[in-house]
Amino acid sequence: MKQAKLTCAAALLLCIPLAACDSPSAPAPEPSPQDLFFERLSLLCGKAYAGTLASEQQADADMAGKPMIMHAASCDLNEIQIPFHIAEGPDTWNRSRTWIISRTDDGLRLKHRHRHEDGSLDSVTNYGGDTAEEGTADRQEFPVDAESIASFKASGLDQSVTNVWAMEVSEPGQGDARFAYELRRPETADGRHFRVEFDLSKPVAVPPPPWGG
Repeated sequence: MKQAKLTCAAALLLCIPLAACDSPSAPAPEPSPQDLFFERLSLLCGKAYAGTLASEQQADADMAGKPMIMHAASCDLNEIQIPFHIAEGPDTWNRSRTWIISRTDDGLRLKHRHRHEDGSLDSVTNYGGDTAEEGTADRQEFPVDAESIASFKASGLDQSVTNVWAMEVSEPGQGDARFAYELRRPETADGRHFRVEFDLSKPVAVPPPPWGG
């Protein structure tokens, strides 16, 4: 009789971990606004879109009306590279700029890579910043980081040490879907505002690689 009781007790203990395995798993965490924003950008991978200057400051008058193309040229789980092409003539394009958006432990990072036509890096490159707030799936802002401030000061670009960049991307499937890139200096006397917008409803032919790409 005693042996039977021990056998039943052992069987009961063996059942406990099996019961634990059958318990429902914890729900997956909701994606953050940065995750949703990055996923939307990822949907553009491999495609190119036409755009134009949307802001109207005199500082950018030479860009007004010029054709522009953004190309989500390189994408992986942690980084998206978007070359930004600006027409300078009927058959001439400036292909010096690439926007690089990457994931960090705390959100997203935007960096700018600038190259000359021979592929060499510009003296002012790799500047940008990290998200300081949660933002939304539609819009993320990137205040200038310490590395960029030091680079701007070393290059005599003191007016740029308060830069705040932003990117916007519409929810897929909208008829007026767009991508936008923006620069603001809200705390300076010039009230700097540069903005370009791209029509995501109509992909265009993929351009040549950026300089040095």
